[in-house]
Formats: sequence, C-alpha cells, structure tokens
Amino acid sequence: MKRLALLAVFPALAGAETWSGTLVDVMCRNRDLAGHTTKCALACAKSGYGLVLADGKFLKFDEAGNSKTLATLKATAKEKDLKVTITGAQADDTIRVQAIELK
Repeated sequence: MKRLALLAVFPALAGAETWSGTLVDVMCRNRDLAGHTTKCALACAKSGYGLVLADGKFLKFDEAGNSKTLATLKATAKEKDLKVTITGAQADDTIRVQAIELK
C-alpha cells in the first residue's frame, strides 16, 4: 500500500534504477577516465554524455540527461575524475536520466 502511495505521489520514480560510475562525453569515453577533465567534457558537449560503469560498459544519456549533465558540469568546481550516481530508467544502451549526483 505504501509503495502505491509513493508511486502516486512520485510517478517519475516508478521503475527508477541507480548506477554509479564515471561521467564522460561520448567522444572521450575510451580515454583515461580519471584524467578526463570537466573542461574537456564541456568542450565536447555536442557529442552527448554517458556513464562508464565499473565493468567498462558505456551507457549514453537521453537528451534530458545531456541537458542535466551540462548544467551539472557548469556548476561544479571539480576539475577531473567525474564520479557520479545516476537515477533513471534504462532502455537498451540509453539511460533516461532523472537525476545526477556528482560525488
């Protein structure tokens, strides 16, 4: 009953999953992730963003996720090693991003 009440209040969280990994732009996903800079991620914004998981798998973000990522990058003082937790829903190799938490 409580779950139904929560889903009624927060429908966007229904079916939400959480992933942790390294935030990176699509163009740089195969480079040194720990050394990848915020400045580079901002410069490569047009390529889109995604998450590299601990096993090396890359999940790209939807357009809303790209916009949220860009805003997060512009607001951070962190210069590199962009570890994040992403909340959203996965469809194939894409995450429909609901929230981004930079660690």
